[in-house]
Amino acid sequence: MRIFEVNRSQVSEHAALAPLTVPGACGTGGYLWISLTREEFRASLAEVQQILQTLCLTQLVDLHVADLLNDQLPSHYDYTSQYDVLVFRRLANGQGQAALGNGKGNGSEAPPLSRSGPPVLRRVDTRPVGFAVFDRVLLSVHPEDGAVRDAFATRLLAAASPDDRGAPALDVRATSARLPTSPSDLMLRVINQIVDGYLDLRRELTKQLDHWQTELIDPRSRFTNWGALMEARQSLHHLDEICEDQRAAMQDWIDSLETLPVPKGETEQRERELIMIRSRDVLEHIERVVHHVHRLEQNAETAVQMHFSVQGHRANDIMRVLTVLTAVFLPLNLIAGIFGMNFEFIPLVHKADGFWIAMTSMLVIAVALVLIFWRKRYLARTR
Repeated sequence: MRIFEVNRSQVSEHAALAPLTVPGACGTGGYLWISLTREEFRASLAEVQQILQTLCLTQLVDLHVADLLNDQLPSHYDYTSQYDVLVFRRLANGQGQAALGNGKGNGSEAPPLSRSGPPVLRRVDTRPVGFAVFDRVLLSVHPEDGAVRDAFATRLLAAASPDDRGAPALDVRATSARLPTSPSDLMLRVINQIVDGYLDLRRELTKQLDHWQTELIDPRSRFTNWGALMEARQSLHHLDEICEDQRAAMQDWIDSLETLPVPKGETEQRERELIMIRSRDVLEHIERVVHHVHRLEQNAETAVQMHFSVQGHRANDIMRVLTVLTAVFLPLNLIAGIFGMNFEFIPLVHKADGFWIAMTSMLVIAVALVLIFWRKRYLARTR
């Protein structure tokens, strides 16, 4: 569990939730980021509900608690009159494990299962991260590794940390521009980091699939790794569905922001505009991921089709050569069959040079047919 209090110019981390439940413990100018793993959220649910009641005068409803605890829930957006809930499946480096399709959807954290396919796909972890966005509190529930939380927490603390001389890292305006101004802004920045985590993997994934395409298209290769290729296609299709759910959830979030009343103050109006800009930026990053996954899926399908086309073309070349050879030897077999008849009187049979006349004729016919077929490109080498 990690708890951060964020102001416009500083970030402080707290060790426990209990001191924050006292009225006035959290300053009026900032907000809290309460980040827990699912097991921690399940164990400290009562404390979390108490601090939400103290700071936000409301609590999470039971269905939203179940959504945050469910590690198989697809990306989606929901809301109440006092807070929003966004579940976003991540595409992160799972350190050699993948959680594509693991577990039974019972709400508990299931261990990742090993899968076949390219190594980079085995490392893509798609377990969801849940967010509950209040006016003064952001509650985030992460998988057990907490990689996304820890990585962003490091960046958050570094943005507000003083330099070696003890002076602030930046002035107040520059620091406030780098620090999230609201729980919504903080959530969007975490989601943006989640999306960019997949963009870091796309080069390696593209390289692996390009290697397979080269093997599939090469007519001299004997591609046998069909099981891994089919698994990769299924995994890419699953990633495509996950990305579509991410895009739909983010679009629902943007639509809900557009339906809110227009803020009266200039400061609030600017904060709303910044939230909308960052939301559209996150949506654009998700669309880049969707486009890349679509392209990889199409490339894999195209490579398979091209492989069978190349194999079919190679088989046609082989059958063409065999047909030409058969056509060349067909007249020779006819001549041999004629002279092999059991008649007493056959021309050239009783002549001393009859054998050589027949062999010369057969050789001339064979050479003539080969030249004719070569001129018609029946025996031309296909590049």
